[in-house]
Amino acid sequence: MTTSLGLPTDAARRTPAEPPAVRAPRHVPLAHVVRGGVIEGVHHGSAVVLGPDGGAVCATGDIEVAFYPRSALKPVQAVALTRAGLPLDGELLALTAASHSGQEGHQKGARQILERAGLTEDALRNVPDLPYGAAEREAWLRAGHGPTRLAQNCSGKHAAMLLTARLNDWPLEGYLDPAHPLQQLIAETVEDLTGQRVARVTVDGCGAPLFSISLHGLARAAARIATAAPDTPEGRVAAALRAHPEMLSGTGRDVARLMRAVPGLIAKDGFEGVQMAALPDGHAVAVKISDGADRARMPVTAALLARCGVGPELLAEFATAPVIGGGATVGRLAAVDTLAPPAV
Repeated sequence: MTTSLGLPTDAARRTPAEPPAVRAPRHVPLAHVVRGGVIEGVHHGSAVVLGPDGGAVCATGDIEVAFYPRSALKPVQAVALTRAGLPLDGELLALTAASHSGQEGHQKGARQILERAGLTEDALRNVPDLPYGAAEREAWLRAGHGPTRLAQNCSGKHAAMLLTARLNDWPLEGYLDPAHPLQQLIAETVEDLTGQRVARVTVDGCGAPLFSISLHGLARAAARIATAAPDTPEGRVAAALRAHPEMLSGTGRDVARLMRAVPGLIAKDGFEGVQMAALPDGHAVAVKISDGADRARMPVTAALLARCGVGPELLAEFATAPVIGGGATVGRLAAVDTLAPPAV
């Protein structure tokens, strides 16, 4: 059995369901900003928790409407490249799925991937940018550097796309075109792992095609990667993320800290307030903050992971963020009470 591109598949793959509806999402309150006992701000959004059997343990808001997962979809893209023969593991495979900070190791790793394809930074077609990490960006500017394609946070993904194209004798030019065989393969993999057809295709911030699915579909994909056998492309990606969370994000970044805190967890954030995470037992969560506010993303994710049975001692640093007044803590940002695990 093969895909439409002639690549091998397996019997476990299902025919994707219809695409999610394209309409205005019906979001609900997910997080409150409380100052001095008064709710000062409300972050709306949608969220879902899947159990090991794939059923929804908790769903709030609109988890079936089409949305763009942004960089939270990168582990799925990494699976697609690995299915097509990308010969990377460990740090370099984690970098393939990264929204990296632009640290020296990140840029060095992207350069190494390009070298395996016999290419240089000039072959990249992601947009030039400064390093994403604040400390890395400041150091980069002090050193007199400007925006480059290698420093941009998606350079590992783009380098891996070029290596995959080279290994399959696909054209290097136009590798970001949705009609290119590489992007067709990624679209097929998105549909396979999410279990649904792509609703719309647009362009992500880095210039790569971006596929619209549902929040429910994103959680399904996360669970399939987290529970995959080690010798599968999904399992290889999961192992790389678990072993090298700092290559996936950066030193001190919240996603790396969360993966270090929760054994076996895979997690990936995305611009506009998106987060996915999944445990080896099949529990998976997906979050979309409607206003794109990054500050609400992790407290909501922590509340959902508690619904998956992750202990509060592992989630304490992620569950709330302080609200400051006059240099002192006068409140907090936290998920709404309805997201907390039911009382036993």
